[in-house]
Order: sequence, then C-alpha cells, then structure tokens
Amino acid sequence: MEKKTPLYDCHVAAGGKIVPFAGYLLPIQYGSGVIKEHMAVRTQAGLFDVSHMGEVTIKGEDALSNLNHLLTNDFTSLKIGAARYSPMCNENGGVVDDLLVYRTGEQAYLIVVNAANREKDVEFMRANIFGDAQMDDVSDAVAQLALQGPASLDILKKITSEENIPKKYYTFIGEADAAGISCLVSQTGYTGELGFELYCRAQDGPQLWDALLDAGSEYGLIPCGLGARDTLRLEAAMPLYGHEMNDDITPLEADLAFAVKMNKDDFIGKAGILRKGELTKKRVGLKATGRGIIREEQKVYAGDIQVGVTTSGTHCPYLGCAVAMALLDIDYTQTGTALQVDVRGRRVDCEVVPMPFYKREK
Repeated sequence: MEKKTPLYDCHVAAGGKIVPFAGYLLPIQYGSGVIKEHMAVRTQAGLFDVSHMGEVTIKGEDALSNLNHLLTNDFTSLKIGAARYSPMCNENGGVVDDLLVYRTGEQAYLIVVNAANREKDVEFMRANIFGDAQMDDVSDAVAQLALQGPASLDILKKITSEENIPKKYYTFIGEADAAGISCLVSQTGYTGELGFELYCRAQDGPQLWDALLDAGSEYGLIPCGLGARDTLRLEAAMPLYGHEMNDDITPLEADLAFAVKMNKDDFIGKAGILRKGELTKKRVGLKATGRGIIREEQKVYAGDIQVGVTTSGTHCPYLGCAVAMALLDIDYTQTGTALQVDVRGRRVDCEVVPMPFYKREK
C-alpha cells in the first residue's frame, strides 16, 4: 500500500492528478498540465513536493571515513554549509544509488537518497558502516519542498531574510526561519534552473507549501508534478537512477567521472571499476534530426549495427525539440555522430550532441 507525503491533502485540494510513484501517492500533474508547469519553471517558478525522497543522518568521529568508504566522491574538503553529489557503488562498480550529502556539523552529515531506493540504501549503508558512526533514517520526519525557477529567489525573499538564503549553488543554511517555520534551505535542485530546496519537520510541510504559493502568486508560481520534474531534468540532461544508471552501470559509464575520485583511499566499488578497464560504453546526448520522439529503452543503430540503447527521451517543451540520453558503444560517442533510433519499428534520424541540452543563463 502506497504512503502519502505530508502534503498529500494539499495536492488533492489543488486538483493534482494522483498516481503511485516509488511507494508514494504523488501528483503527476495539476490542471494546468505538464507543459505549462515545465514552462513556468523555465520562465517564472514552480513548486514541487519532493517529500518522498529519503533522508539519512550520519554522525560521529568516523562519519567522514564512512562517507569516503561508502561513496565514490571525496568528502574530505566538504565544508559545513556545503553539499556534494556522489554515486554509491556495489562491489562490482555498479551504481546502488546517486545521492546528495550535506555537511551539517563538525562530525555530522545529512544524506538525501532517491525515494525508490531508500530501504535498499539504508540496508546497504548499515551493512558497511564501521567505527564511531551513528546512522539514522529520518525520512518520515522530514518534508522536502523544491522551489525552482528564475523567480525563486524573489519569492524566497518574501518569506525569509537575506541571511537565510544560500548565495552559491550547492550551499545551504542549516537553521533558517522561513514563514515562521524552522528549515534547512539549500540552493540545489533537479531542473537545471536557479532554485532552492527546503527541508522542514513533516508536520510543518503543508504550512510551508501554502506560504510559498502565497508569496509566489505575483511571480506566476504554480504547483508542479512528477511529469514536469521529469521533462525538466531530462532537458537539463540530469541522470535518473533506474534509467541512466543502475546496479550494472558504473558511474564512469554514466558520464559521472567528476564525482568518482579514483585517487582517494579505497571505496566500495573501486576495484570493480578498475576490473572493467577502459570504457567500452558511455552516456551521451542525442537530438532527433528526423521526425519522431525518442523514448527510453529504444535501440540505437549505426547503419545495421546496434550500438546502444536509449535510457530516457522526450520532447522538450522549452527547447522545442526531441532529445534523449543513451548508453552507446564508445566508438559512437563523438559529438556530431549520425545515428538512428528504432521508434516502434521506424528509424528516426538523430545525432550525438553535447550535454546538457538546456543550460540556464546566469
């Protein structure tokens, strides 16, 4: 039986179309529709309920050593008030999950994991934790809201003071007051747009949701669902677990080398990645040059040879074109390479293009 986030009643009241997702009942869209929600985030602002995401804390003298052992990135230089992205690998080098780590104190960290992987991740971490480190799954006690879009800063200023707003990407204010509610406010998101994510007590989630929508009404802020969240992240070429990565795909194959520090001390999956040797396949971006919309799990061809498979694909509302991400044989990953995707028995012409497909002007 699916769970409800603390904001479930808010979605029903706003006319959200509720669907099961990652064990929760969540809005896939509202009456305005996915395209309008997508465009609101690109041009004004959108508000997402992401309370289904999991939150885990690790504290103690060996908290940092555990993070560096569990995750592929290096957290030695992470300062209090900053966040860092990382994959977490199994022994074979495949990705267990990708997650975000916030350093909340001298020996304290908050880890945000994907909703569908929460139980798997917690079990994996518990099985590998060592020394003086206490780990707690606090997911059910937390509500998480994502305010995204170029107007998000102006909206946030209406419910909190300047010192409660993080100034740089991947930084956060750990103890902020927003609309009278105690929050962690981070400058992060999954849309490729300027945006903020706010964490508060589960019971305070609905009040914060209403306060943000009220503050954002003059800026065109609207509630957004899972549909727009997916089209926005795809337009920004952000990978999604279960698509661009899984237990068999390494983070190097998923084009996440920036978050894999092979020169640090041993971490789970390092030996597995090394065993695979030179890359034979890699995630790339594709743009349709022929007519058709590319979707996930469609075969990619160079002439009569299958050279890979798509992992995600859609028509991008803001860019006005069809794009996809794909895992391709390394010989066909050069920008400009002409390929074809089998879309329901019909070949659609496409070419390899740089990622991200969309990049906001700063």
